[in-house]
Amino acid sequence: MKGYQAGISQFTDSDSVVFGVSTDPLQRNKEFAESLNLEFALLSDEDGAVSKKFGIYNAERNMSSRTTFVIDKSGKIAHVESGGGAIDPMGAANACSKL
Repeated sequence: MKGYQAGISQFTDSDSVVFGVSTDPLQRNKEFAESLNLEFALLSDEDGAVSKKFGIYNAERNMSSRTTFVIDKSGKIAHVESGGGAIDPMGAANACSKL
């Protein structure tokens, strides 16, 4: 999240919207977002419904796997990064700049 906040201008300059989704409860997400001074929304998927639909829910750990999705204006997934690559915003920023 820190990387995305630090590079937020890369997304706003490409007319993109950034938001995070976590399986943590809403209050925990709110406190986390405030602690990092995030300028983008951090949404709660506490029951894992969204994570399950995107195929990234880890039932053993009761959480979603770290994944970045770039979704184009028509709602189609244009770019996916998972694992360690999802932490670095450069891949997502590059994909957004090409939309």
